[in-house]
Amino acid sequence: MYGRRPVADAKRASRAILSNFLAKGAPGLYVRLTGETGRGKKAETPQSVADYFRTCFSDYFEKLGVGADAVDEWLEGKVLLEYGPGDVPGVGLLMLAHGAEKVICVDRFSLNQRTSFQVSVLQEILDGLEGESRRRAASCFVQEGDPASGFKPARLEYRVTRSGLSGLSEEVDLVYSRAVLEHVNDLGATFDDMARALKPDGVAIHQVDLKSHGLHRENPLDFLTWPALLWRLMYEGKGVPNRWRLNRYRQALGDSGMVALSIEPTALAEQEDINAVRPFLATPFRELDDETLQCLGFWLVATKDTDKEVEVGSV
Repeated sequence: MYGRRPVADAKRASRAILSNFLAKGAPGLYVRLTGETGRGKKAETPQSVADYFRTCFSDYFEKLGVGADAVDEWLEGKVLLEYGPGDVPGVGLLMLAHGAEKVICVDRFSLNQRTSFQVSVLQEILDGLEGESRRRAASCFVQEGDPASGFKPARLEYRVTRSGLSGLSEEVDLVYSRAVLEHVNDLGATFDDMARALKPDGVAIHQVDLKSHGLHRENPLDFLTWPALLWRLMYEGKGVPNRWRLNRYRQALGDSGMVALSIEPTALAEQEDINAVRPFLATPFRELDDETLQCLGFWLVATKDTDKEVEVGSV
């Protein structure tokens, strides 16, 4: 491996393996002990989290090429699927506020606990809406306008499955996620699930973060040097990065029968980091070219409708 400190690496692996057994055997307890939110561990306020969700919402439609003044019309009556919503379905609330008929959230971990902080975030989002958007959002709660009462299941449904898959069949107009697909254990099954869930003319949009999420040591790519079996023993049950590179996403997309409308890079590795880590790469990454290793994140827009024009970006 690339690490220059074998003793430290051995200690790190031992701790990670033990905590991974906990995550796989008692995921609810693991989530409570780690305080996982799905957004990382930086300090947060209800306003900062609400602003984050507003940014996510606007980013989706910018990448879909839908102008701000056309979003409500585009969403009207649509059923949406969100993978990995985290502990607050804030984007889902915004989708409903702007015209979606229903949002289905699916996750491997039960993070939707309706704490006072989570309720405050939803209230912050609600208070930032006006007119018809606010009315639609308020009507989504069991007690109108009261996030503490919870969502009406007919408007926002929260599913927790061990696989993180929805099991839907041609029910969804839009599938979306942000920094989620890099955490799934079975990339092929996830793309198959979204392909089945989408209606024939449906669209999927995902932002994928291929960085280490803090799990590198000396080089931002050295987390790719851990042997595949050891990585699974350390992290498979925790929802940390699966380490797959862009080539595997392209493969999973094609195998599912979907086609890319666009692939746009969001971050690129330095060539010197690629050169330094290449001799130590684990087997799954050893034969990848520099261009594939360089990609540290991307936006993907895809569809099942093969008649739509395909304009794949430069990644």
